Amino acid sequence: MLIVVVVVLVLARFLYRHRAGRCTSTRSLNGKTVIVTGASSGIGKATSKDFARRGARVILACRNVEKAQAVADDIIKVTGNSEVVVQELNTADLKSVRSFAKRVLEEEPAVHILVNNAGIMGPWARQVTSDGLELTMATNHYGHFLLTNLLLKRLKDSAPSRIINVSSVAHFFAWKLKLHDMNFENRFYSSWRAYNQSKLCNVLFTRELAVKLQGTGVVANSMNPGAVGTGIFLKNDGAPTWLITFMNHALNIVLQAAGKNCELGAQTTIHLAVSEDVEGISGKYFEDCRETWCSWVAKDPEAARALWEVSETDVNLRPGEMFYRYF
Repeated sequence: MLIVVVVVLVLARFLYRHRAGRCTSTRSLNGKTVIVTGASSGIGKATSKDFARRGARVILACRNVEKAQAVADDIIKVTGNSEVVVQELNTADLKSVRSFAKRVLEEEPAVHILVNNAGIMGPWARQVTSDGLELTMATNHYGHFLLTNLLLKRLKDSAPSRIINVSSVAHFFAWKLKLHDMNFENRFYSSWRAYNQSKLCNVLFTRELAVKLQGTGVVANSMNPGAVGTGIFLKNDGAPTWLITFMNHALNIVLQAAGKNCELGAQTTIHLAVSEDVEGISGKYFEDCRETWCSWVAKDPEAARALWEVSETDVNLRPGEMFYRYF
């Protein structure tokens, strides 16, 4: 029986990786500045390494500065590009987001590519940040929403520029957006429900952002990296039962054995950041370097507009930070 399982996993791995999309663009990023959030491991690390190979100035925006610096040193060694720097950013902390954006605006004359990649599968018990936001939503959606808005003027001044929001197939499992209870204060919470909702928000945010950026030279797209063995399910703290812990480990083993590696998982992000084929395309959802269909909820322009308004309130976006109004 074990032999059969191994054979099936190996075959699935071969077929899945064989059909996985790959960025074919050889475009150089010399003279370009790129920001990648959550770049200290997994897909973010692989994405950053590719950008560095293309000659970009790459800013690794990470919560764990020490870990990120080790990654930066490795990328510099492998690529020979010394323009790989680390800046502290915790997307779950709005104060950290504002501090990071302030440093970028003071130190970087241009920002050409913003990759909102950082994400977590939140804890089993609901946790609230110092800003009163549910931790998963804060990390995966609210922090990136605020960061993008704070950098919009610099991105517009640097046009043509691109914004890539890393979502997930998990957004299909968020069947309804509870706009009056985005942080699970008055309804049942689970880490999966929060994660699925946050990934839906990534797609809806991208859709409305693209509308607001029309004619500015800045494009925004969202994407699904696919099934990638990043170990995200093992970071889910405090599983309530041994069965759930076992299932998390089993799922991680399956992804490691049959899914994409991080380099393949990064290909769609890289494609959206550099490819000539997506020049001028905005507000779309991609997988395997191709535009594909998203959930019916994620296609709703009214939901996207309403989410934007709720997000502005929840992150306390100030009038002087609403740069999209001046485009």
